[in-house]
Amino acid sequence: MAQIEVKVPQLSESVAEATLLSWHKKVGEKVARDENMIDIETDKVVLELPAPNEGVIVQLIKADGATVVSGEVIAIIDTEASEQTSPVAVRSAPVQPAPEAPAAAPAAAATGSKGDVAMPAAAKILADNNMSASDATGTGRDGRVTKGDALAAVANKPAQASAPAPAAAKPALQQVAAPSANLGDRPEERVPMSRLRARIAERLLQSQQTNAILTTFNEVNMAPVMDLRNKYKDKFEKEHGVKLGFMSFFVKAAVAALKKYPILNASVDGNDIVYHGYFDIGIAVGSPRGLVVPILRNADQLSIAEIEKKIGEFGQKAKDGKLTLEDLNGGTFSISNGGVFGSMLSTPIINPPQSAILGVHATKERAVVENGQIVIRPMNYLAMSYDHRIIDGREAVLGLVAMKDALEDPSRLLLDL
Repeated sequence: MAQIEVKVPQLSESVAEATLLSWHKKVGEKVARDENMIDIETDKVVLELPAPNEGVIVQLIKADGATVVSGEVIAIIDTEASEQTSPVAVRSAPVQPAPEAPAAAPAAAATGSKGDVAMPAAAKILADNNMSASDATGTGRDGRVTKGDALAAVANKPAQASAPAPAAAKPALQQVAAPSANLGDRPEERVPMSRLRARIAERLLQSQQTNAILTTFNEVNMAPVMDLRNKYKDKFEKEHGVKLGFMSFFVKAAVAALKKYPILNASVDGNDIVYHGYFDIGIAVGSPRGLVVPILRNADQLSIAEIEKKIGEFGQKAKDGKLTLEDLNGGTFSISNGGVFGSMLSTPIINPPQSAILGVHATKERAVVENGQIVIRPMNYLAMSYDHRIIDGREAVLGLVAMKDALEDPSRLLLDL
């Protein structure tokens, strides 16, 4: 047999390991060259792993959910085998499964040795109730019985008994200890964080622990931008093939402010301040896997149409899980638009190693005073969080005012004022 190893692709320098999500093929099935075999999740993106050659999968060395590193062998393809190869012949391939092979946990269950795969907390709960791991259904990694599995097994024990269990004091106490596991109308589900969610949690906590975060606020009258958009949106879409939104105006206004106050576009590296001579703007985008921040590179050199096209592309790629590491790496300043979800006011958290982030919110008609008169205007509250270690209040406030001025008079963006 001509066997080919399927290896984890080279991950980026900042990504140490990844998780196998779900195999799209089974042992004994044929796979075409470049056909996606499995999705691999890093803490930034989900990668597709194409088959290196056509053939039949004779071994899956790593199971769903396994942790892997760059270059690790996770499957074997036989380029000469037939898809009709018997399962016995397929499983007798020269390379044997690793200890974490997916068959390990079910085999333990079949032999009644499931107690060996119960987590410590689960084992104690089962022992206290005169039960073994074979009485529980393991949902943990490699079929391990988790604490939640043990509680569920204890809760179902009376229903499995041959005779109705009397209402004794001890079971009542057990229900108090784990009410969510015993009451049908109060269910709970315990699932592990995805790598992306865990990474988001880590970075947000890191940001709050390492940055001296302060937030400054201002309000902006969006009427000039809205009037400009309403006047040209149809011609714009016909000319450029993309709808004219509001985010491109916020990007342009932010870049104008960053040019005036370069410290807002800087970052901290040890005891050094790094001033960036380019403007890579991160645009926070919601996706089924969580919040991601793809980067608009050289945003100062992009037209309104190019910005809108790029943002639309990022949104679609995030929805489809197609964002690449290149899309997400870097960034000198970020914009988060909670207004699309109805947020009225928030204090955004800095995306390290950046030093500032702009929060945009929902535009609502409000009563404001202009020239001594109360008038109704479409107002938006802007919030900018900044790292007070390197950014003083003066630069932060003036930077946000510069964004406000640009949005209330868009012609400033054309004249670079």
